[in-house]
Amino acid sequence: MAGHSKWANIKHRKGKADLARGKIFSRIAKEIISAVKVGGGADPKMNPRLRLALQKAKAANVPNDIVDRNIKKASSTDQADFIEATYELYGYGGVGIMAEALTDNRNRLASDMRIAVNKRGGTIANPGAVAFNFDSKGIIQIAKKEILEETIFTAAIEAGAEEFEVEEDMFIITTDPTHLYLVKEAIAQVGIESDEATLELIPKTYVDCDLETAKSNLALIEWLEALDDVDAVYHNMNIPDELV
Repeated sequence: MAGHSKWANIKHRKGKADLARGKIFSRIAKEIISAVKVGGGADPKMNPRLRLALQKAKAANVPNDIVDRNIKKASSTDQADFIEATYELYGYGGVGIMAEALTDNRNRLASDMRIAVNKRGGTIANPGAVAFNFDSKGIIQIAKKEILEETIFTAAIEAGAEEFEVEEDMFIITTDPTHLYLVKEAIAQVGIESDEATLELIPKTYVDCDLETAKSNLALIEWLEALDDVDAVYHNMNIPDELV
């Protein structure tokens, strides 16, 4: 059950791969703009914040033209800065939900979050009430294809990976957040490209829900995911097999 609980969320998101990838690209673009405006210019050698954003872009396979375009955009005086915000919510049945956002208008985001719970239920929780149950982890996903398991396992573990798991159609590698890019590069050095490398919030404990409760939670989660300012939504619900 633990394996299913942990990765059902990722499998569920695979059904919305285009939306998820667009959100990742949008988040990184905003981080690049913010890094240039706040962190001290467009030279990554002199701007550690920009250097980190570019590492994230590389890990997520963001095209170079998108990166270059947003570095140039950041130099415009008309371009607003972005503020990080994380909303913690309770869904149905005691499920915890974390919504990560990067916004240029905190009031708009707050209004959108209130509308979300008014339309789809749930409640906005106090800071820390939900977050304590989540750990930040680096997650690397690699389609099996013709890749030798032993080769990728050795490269990942020697580079500092914490876990190596084999799913039906993919390998999933878990790392400390600070080791994500090191492990991804180590895997690339043995000739294996990652399909996805992201920072995720992984729940420490999960909540079982019946089918109707799960559907209500997913309706709220999908509403949150559709918000322009929200870049990622995490939850600790065990998604019933019928909905995976």
